Amino acid sequence: MSQDQANETEHTHTQEDPASSTTAADESGQRLAELEAELAAAKAKAEENWNLALRAKAEAENTKRRAEIDVANAHKYALEKFIEGLLPVIDSIELGLEAVSGEDADIAKFREGSELTLKLMKAVLERHNIEQIDPQGEKFDPVCHQAMSMQESHEAEPNTVLKVMQKGYRLNDRVIRPAMVIVSKAASPPPQDTSIDEMA
Repeated sequence: MSQDQANETEHTHTQEDPASSTTAADESGQRLAELEAELAAAKAKAEENWNLALRAKAEAENTKRRAEIDVANAHKYALEKFIEGLLPVIDSIELGLEAVSGEDADIAKFREGSELTLKLMKAVLERHNIEQIDPQGEKFDPVCHQAMSMQESHEAEPNTVLKVMQKGYRLNDRVIRPAMVIVSKAASPPPQDTSIDEMA
């Protein structure tokens, strides 16, 4: 092979193919466009998630604020229904006092009105789950009863409520005020008659 032929062959191998160079540039540009599209989609998704997070935070704060208002109102107006129930009782007491304030006071009517007032009051308490504790004749229960004194009894078993001095009350099974009671205890044995022994 001559020197000219060798130079021509080398030149042929070292010269770039214009078609392959164009294809590589196209692929590189296409890949760049894909990466830019992916980046844009990722930015859009990130912005969407950020907006969702902001909305969720705002809703949580609003819910917390509403709950705080509800709790404050519950404390502020907790007794509203109870007071509404007491108003007729107060009206009844005032009418009863007016009935006995004049010269022609009728004690029988006053008693009847007082019984009606007491009935109204008990109904109000029942509607609000307030139960009266009246343990007459029951076994003494230190949770619900407060013993004021002990009294011997031949009829009642020991630790039985002989007398209720003041009734108690409980709210939803929680004792508000225990009943004040007198409780029975075992009677002492009768003293033995020793007069015969002394005479002997």
